[in-house]
Amino acid sequence: MTAAVGDALLVLRRAADITQEELAQRLGITQAALSRYENDLREPDDAIARSLASALGVTVGFLRHEFHMRGGVAADAHMRRQKTAKSSDWKRVEARVNQLRMHSTYLLDRAPLRTQNQIIRVDPDERAPEDAARMLRAAWRMPIGPIRHLVKWVESAGIIVVEEDFGTHRIDGMSQWASGHAVIIINSSLATDRKRLTLAHETGHLVLHSDHMDSEVEDQANAFAAEWLMPERVIAPELTNLTLGKLADLKLEWGVSMQALFERAFRLGKASTGERQSFYRQMSHRGWRTREPNSHLIPEETPELAASVGLRLTASGLTEGEVRQLIGVAPGAATPFLPPSRTLRIV
Repeated sequence: MTAAVGDALLVLRRAADITQEELAQRLGITQAALSRYENDLREPDDAIARSLASALGVTVGFLRHEFHMRGGVAADAHMRRQKTAKSSDWKRVEARVNQLRMHSTYLLDRAPLRTQNQIIRVDPDERAPEDAARMLRAAWRMPIGPIRHLVKWVESAGIIVVEEDFGTHRIDGMSQWASGHAVIIINSSLATDRKRLTLAHETGHLVLHSDHMDSEVEDQANAFAAEWLMPERVIAPELTNLTLGKLADLKLEWGVSMQALFERAFRLGKASTGERQSFYRQMSHRGWRTREPNSHLIPEETPELAASVGLRLTASGLTEGEVRQLIGVAPGAATPFLPPSRTLRIV
């Protein structure tokens, strides 16, 4: 019996931001027929399956693989916190993280990763998020102080990190577990300091909320990210006399925003409510609430793990076409698991 394709179809169509009507027109079939395929009420024959796969940039084998759509880790909490984002944008980003999870699972089941580190899993009912952040630093043997090359640390645990333009500034990122590894997708339009905070926040979700979920998930991920990026014992002595100039300098040292630094100071009791109000008034007066100074001076970090998997496979003697079959991506279709150039070369 042929595998049902409904979940894969729905994920791929939403990720590509295509309506049922648009895809049906491209394929020359009725919208009703496409709806039946998506709802697993009918299985496409081989010819239709090839057309569907081609239109959505995947292989027929990938389309027919046993996939199931999943929600992003704490996706509902994200939506509740960021109510101004459109539900259609949330659905598209969730579909995209599903698509990346499907491709990574499809590939890594056949070409497993050997990772230097492992993501620990902590029950937030038993340990505070700050404790979890300290435990992860210890498990990974991370140096004291600011985290340099945060993306590399996250990828060292086999987490696929992908940056893409979400088409909206109201969604920062999303994460999802995929078998023994995980996927994090980050909005590429964010400033580097915000990308780092988002990456730490999503890592917090993976550590704290893989098996445990409650109404405090966003606050818990924020607390994890704050301690992971700005450990209390190290940063607390620096959070005094916080002028805008000093915050701008600390921003470059710690790789986080001035606002994140001040919030850290406030929550550690280093700044009063009145000082906090004054800080935000000054930031608003200068137009810095949405566009802070010095963000461009923080070194950009580029995810490399996904593309390195494709490079490793081509270095082992596989052709690009064979690698694409392993990923489940059609010829010419873009994928983070291969460099943009069609000509692959190890330098």
